[in-house]
Amino acid sequence: MFLKPIHHDKEREMLFSLRQGDENAFAWIYHSYKNLIGARLFRLLKSEVLVEEVMQDVFMKVWENRTTIDMDKSFKSYLYRITENMVIDIFRRTKKEKSILNEIISGNTELYTHIEEEIFKKENAYLLDQLIVQMPDKRKKIFIACKLEGKSYQQVATECGIATTTVNDHLQKAMHFLRNKLIISQDVLTILIISSLFD
Repeated sequence: MFLKPIHHDKEREMLFSLRQGDENAFAWIYHSYKNLIGARLFRLLKSEVLVEEVMQDVFMKVWENRTTIDMDKSFKSYLYRITENMVIDIFRRTKKEKSILNEIISGNTELYTHIEEEIFKKENAYLLDQLIVQMPDKRKKIFIACKLEGKSYQQVATECGIATTTVNDHLQKAMHFLRNKLIISQDVLTILIISSLFD
C-alpha cells in the first residue's frame, strides 16, 4: 500500500484547526492517516471488516478528544497509541467472551442438543429475528444465508459479488455482535438460542 508523506507544517496547521472544531481539518487528518492506521490494524486483526470498524472508532476518539491533542508531540505516535489500546481491548474482550460462552454451553449440555429444533419454533424465531434485525444490512443478509439457510460461503460470495474471505469476515462480526448480546442478556432462552449458533 502506497503511503503519501505528510507535510509536518501542514499537519500542525490542521491540528490547530482541529482543536478548534474544524471539520475540514478533521477530514484532512483522516484522509492523511487512514491508510497508515488501516495497514497497522490489518497486521494485528487480519480482518478487513474489523479493521474498517476499529479505524472509525480510532478517528472518532481523535475527534472527541481533539481539544487535548498535544501539538508538541508526535501525532502519529498518538494515533498509534489509541489504535493499539483499542486492539488490546478487543483481544481482552474476545478472550472473556469465549470463556463465558464455553461456560454457558458446557452448563447446558443436555439442552444444547435440542436447540437446533427449538430455534425454529415461532416464538423463539421471533427472539432471534430481534437480534438479527440490529445487524447492518449486508451482514444480516450473509448471516441469514449461511447460518439459517445453510448456504456455503462460496454460494453467498457469488450471490453478493464478494470474496469468500469477506463472507467470513461478516460472519465473524455477526458472531461478535451476538456474543455481546449473549453476555449482557438476562433472558435464558435468548442465551440458549445464541449459543446454538456456535455449533
